[in-house]
Amino acid sequence: MTLNTELAFAGAAAIAEKTLSGELSARDVTDYFLDRIERHNPVLNAFITVLAEQAREDADGLDEKAHRGEELGRLHGVPIAIKAENDVEGVVTTFGGSGFSTPAPADSAVVARLRAAGAVIVGTTAMPEFGIWPFTESVANGATRNPWNTAYSPAGSSGGTAAAVAAGLVPAAIGGDGGGSIRLPSAWCGLFGLKPQRGRVSSAPMPELWGALGTSGPLTRYVEDTALILDCVSGATPGVDKHIADELPTSLMDALNSEPRRLRIGVSDAVPFGTALKKPSRRALHVIARVLRNVGHDVVDADFSYPPALAAMFVPQYLSGFSEEARMAEHPELLERRTRRGVRIGKITGLSSRWVVKKAEAQSASIGEKIMTGIFSDVDLLLTPTVPHPSIPIGQLDALGFLPAALKASSIASFTSPWNAVGNPAAAVPAGFHEGLPLSAQLVGPFNSEPILCQVAHQIQRATEWPTFVPPQGLEP
Repeated sequence: MTLNTELAFAGAAAIAEKTLSGELSARDVTDYFLDRIERHNPVLNAFITVLAEQAREDADGLDEKAHRGEELGRLHGVPIAIKAENDVEGVVTTFGGSGFSTPAPADSAVVARLRAAGAVIVGTTAMPEFGIWPFTESVANGATRNPWNTAYSPAGSSGGTAAAVAAGLVPAAIGGDGGGSIRLPSAWCGLFGLKPQRGRVSSAPMPELWGALGTSGPLTRYVEDTALILDCVSGATPGVDKHIADELPTSLMDALNSEPRRLRIGVSDAVPFGTALKKPSRRALHVIARVLRNVGHDVVDADFSYPPALAAMFVPQYLSGFSEEARMAEHPELLERRTRRGVRIGKITGLSSRWVVKKAEAQSASIGEKIMTGIFSDVDLLLTPTVPHPSIPIGQLDALGFLPAALKASSIASFTSPWNAVGNPAAAVPAGFHEGLPLSAQLVGPFNSEPILCQVAHQIQRATEWPTFVPPQGLEP
């Protein structure tokens, strides 16, 4: 690799070390990644908005701050992109569609905390309208392409985020996960994607995201990048957030300074109803199981199955979540036909009504408690597939109405969405390749287990050296 491509895939933590030491300036780093966006985004279609002028001004301000000897943030000069559902001051929060036209008056809590830590916000990334689908395709923005094979999907809904990071257009980027939308695109793009525990990351200015399902978080190439960014953005906004997680006993970066104890890790290839687990994904599961054994953990078969009732608890919150966002649209006539149909279905069936959603949240909490006292009383972590199969070609939503698209989506997200319903932290970890496309396995932990998940994922990262593998769309200097 040339020095240029090494910087493209160096990761947020490594770049922060260089900018904090003065080896690189924030402006040089920002210019470098903006140049990569300009050259590669026309093919990948990962960005909706590129904030080149503002990013350069912000980088110059950070360099002046460094020159004055002021205290610098932990992400000083690191370019980061934001999924288009998160408010960035002065930018229209499009939710991936055409229904909005007024720029956001202020940054969301996550974006504000990134800026406070010294990050440079370089743009907003593509998503399906309101994040409804696990395919990053929309009428407003077209299809986002997977850097490993541009004929294939990067998944979704944080597909623009994943494509940008995988191709080295940014060192890290923020996504959101209401049913797998951090883990699914991480799986199909060869990244590490940790869905934090419900309430770990503030949803402000919104009190919640998709009821109790959603959370924001980073998609990264390195575990240490996720740890660093989550350390910077985690925490509730008093008086705003409905869901608040317990404070962790240690920072995630501090957790990475030590090895985890010998853990009992349960492996389950149990399949949710209506899902077919294909051979490549099953193989990926057992590849990671073998790695975990080799690094010293006790890996056992887990007696686990997916409670059928979880789907009944997920669907009302899913329908209500995107329906509430759709009702905020300034131009509802410009929403996609599929979206409008989904809103009508939720209303006609009553599934998106407030009392049904409230009941679903309560039932999810009850089932979550049973899982905690069941599977996680016997094992420390659970290892499952992340996705039923590797990436598939783009165009998955072409000519599909809401219900056929929802049926297709439910299968893709069948291994990830249960953990949104119960709120556990869960992470997608790279697990090799099949015919040039990334494979993945999912680590799930009990509540407040993000430090252990990061420690174990870091062991897998060191054992497999997954960050050294980069896609062909992104190798160019």
